[in-house]
Amino acid sequence: MKKLIVTLMGLACALSIVTSASAQDKKRPELTPEQKKIEKEMLDKYDTDKDGKLNKEERGKMTDDDKTKSKGIFGGGGKKKA
Repeated sequence: MKKLIVTLMGLACALSIVTSASAQDKKRPELTPEQKKIEKEMLDKYDTDKDGKLNKEERGKMTDDDKTKSKGIFGGGGKKKA
């Protein structure tokens, strides 16, 4: 009986951790009007496939000035290398 209770408690803890982590990953803070303006400018200028997102190839074509501008507004973003 104790093994069953311990097993169920462990599963409940694991489920709550997974649910909490996935909910945090999907939240994106609301953009300010200035951020929305810059995002629209970048999409208009570089989104060649018109899907509403900049893929790796499209981001690679950004000028250094535009990269600096977007990082200053949106932060570094992306994955960090170890």
